[in-house]
Amino acid sequence: MKRNVFRGILLILVLAGMGGCGWWKGSPIRGGTPERLYQSGYQNYHEGDYEKAIEAFQRLQEQYPLSDLALKAELGIADSHYSAGDFVEAEMSYLDFSSLHPTNENVPYAMYQAGMCHYRQMLSIDRDQTATHQAGEAFAKLIARFPGNPFSIMAEKRLRECNERLADHEFYVGYFYFKRSKYKAALARFETILEKYPGTHMNFRLNYLIEETKRRMASAAGKEGTGEKPAPSGETGTPASG
Repeated sequence: MKRNVFRGILLILVLAGMGGCGWWKGSPIRGGTPERLYQSGYQNYHEGDYEKAIEAFQRLQEQYPLSDLALKAELGIADSHYSAGDFVEAEMSYLDFSSLHPTNENVPYAMYQAGMCHYRQMLSIDRDQTATHQAGEAFAKLIARFPGNPFSIMAEKRLRECNERLADHEFYVGYFYFKRSKYKAALARFETILEKYPGTHMNFRLNYLIEETKRRMASAAGKEGTGEKPAPSGETGTPASG
């Protein structure tokens, strides 16, 4: 009796070992084939369980580094971080893929997604625009490296959006100064838009404000020359970001 029980337990352990220990529900398949590990990561990803997806893809990379699926697993890890909102880790993974596999057909995708990591972190025009600058730079690199690629075409649209956002930010700050009679600072912002972001949607209004700013600067200078006091500058302070 005891011998039969022992044989039964041994059989279960052997079968579990042959199945790669993937017999419990919802866990990545440990020690499975590259295909099974990739399928596990793929399924977990599409079910929204990004942590388990990353675990499965990492096991695939560790156990089968020479498999063609190991390359897909690298992107799977990056995509999982991205979908989970972990944009710092996602960007690092996309950039690593691009640098380690420069001739791979998926490099344009990885470069586009690296830009999207910054794009997804862009703030409103009254706040810091570091992420907008970084997104624009990433999209510009993709366009320059792979002109005509479908992801480059998508990047062109995103780059225009970034430039519009940066122009809007400069206008926001410039108009803040304009309303407070800080004309020199306002003019610098307005002229920056024409120099760096030509052809934006605000050109007509911008040209008017540049001429009006120069007129008011000349008027203020004339009053100072005659000893007249300049008009009150209004409220003091600076915008939320510069």
